[in-house]
Amino acid sequence: MRYAIYFTPRQDEPLARIAANWLGRDPFGAATRPVEAVADLAAAEVAFHTASARRYGFHATLKAPFRLAANETETSLRAGLNHFAEATPVVTIPRLVVSQIDSFFALVPEGPLPSLNRFADEVVRDFDRFRAPLTEAEIERRSPDSLKPAEFRNLCQWGYPYVFETFRFHMTLSGRVGPQESPRLRLAIDSLFAEVLQQPVLVDALTLFVETEPGAPFMVLSQHALGRRPARKIA
Repeated sequence: MRYAIYFTPRQDEPLARIAANWLGRDPFGAATRPVEAVADLAAAEVAFHTASARRYGFHATLKAPFRLAANETETSLRAGLNHFAEATPVVTIPRLVVSQIDSFFALVPEGPLPSLNRFADEVVRDFDRFRAPLTEAEIERRSPDSLKPAEFRNLCQWGYPYVFETFRFHMTLSGRVGPQESPRLRLAIDSLFAEVLQQPVLVDALTLFVETEPGAPFMVLSQHALGRRPARKIA
């Protein structure tokens, strides 16, 4: 069993609903749903391009998936999330835009947001005590030879390569897409998300996800509202 600390909008927010329809799965306890054709992409093409992102659900990684440390429990992790959330203010992203990162599509902030990066840094540091050290097999699955020196250091120290100076907030919408298919996929994503992306996004909660066994879909366990509001237990 692995846990992860992500940001994801609340289930009833328009961005969450649109993303769930695009990916074909709602991580808030709902089963996989049939995807639909978008723009000139057939439903089968949408399903193919979203397959790798579907298992994780719509999210931005803050604390990457981890096994619990031997002296911690799910109860202590939830308590830690409540404590952190109560003392942490909401962060506003003025606008998300569609971007392509390493050939996959994602939603990213339109410009630099130091407050968002500081928030992500604090989550990584504060919750590292809950993380069991990576095994050699887990390190190898990250293809360490392909990582830059800073990324490899982060992997060894924090369990994930893309934190602190290598962090980039992003909400994944697809797997890797070749240059020939990218324009059609970009057009489909733009047509689906254009209206909702005109609104700011409030990073107003930490969401605890769980992978119950290797390869299982990640599901929402609870959301912990920032700024002294009670947690919402999902499962």
